Amino acid sequence: MAEPRHAVVTGVSSGIGAAIAARLLDEGWRVTGISRTAPAHTSERLHWIPGDLSRPEGLPEVLAPVSGVDAIVHAAGVQRSARLGELDPEDGSLMWRIHVQAAGVLVDTLVDRVADGGRVVLVGSRTMTGVPGKSQYAATKAALPALARSWAAELAPRAVTVNVVAPGPTDTPMLRDPGRSRTPPVMPPLGRLVRPEEVAGLTSFLLGPEGGAVTGQTLVMCAGASL
Repeated sequence: MAEPRHAVVTGVSSGIGAAIAARLLDEGWRVTGISRTAPAHTSERLHWIPGDLSRPEGLPEVLAPVSGVDAIVHAAGVQRSARLGELDPEDGSLMWRIHVQAAGVLVDTLVDRVADGGRVVLVGSRTMTGVPGKSQYAATKAALPALARSWAAELAPRAVTVNVVAPGPTDTPMLRDPGRSRTPPVMPPLGRLVRPEEVAGLTSFLLGPEGGAVTGQTLVMCAGASL
């Protein structure tokens, strides 16, 4: 019997990261999850490694025992919001470290352990195009397509794909985080929020055999918010 495919997923303790890990486990993957707190989901194929994505310099040590990787999914995230005149440099630095620097260290550390034909997915945001009150958050998410396209070109000879999944307002604990209370979510035209399981489904497609020809792309799932 073939060994299960192995995915490294960040942010597995809640929200989109937890939904992606659960989806992959249901599909028979083996998952190495990285987050500050332990995930509620349990499985004999889920190995949790405690790690603080806000301190990306520590990731190489955290990732030292990880090998035989078929996919990397960077889903960890945080949102802090403020309008011009009230921007907090520390909030901006925090989001940059978690969304951008951690992605860079994560993929850079594991790239030689990823099998040819492997997959990389970065979880971005529809907000990357700019939203009032979210400039710092938007800037960090806007950096992810640039990373993905650059890495996709570098890794194409190995048939390793790199893409961004960019959801709109998603029904996760982040939506209720007091740190983003000054920019409450706006209901999309479809009349409901995106479900984390839907983001997981799109991610699963990109990681699966039918997603092998998609690379360097940003796929927006926003319930019509970008219309």
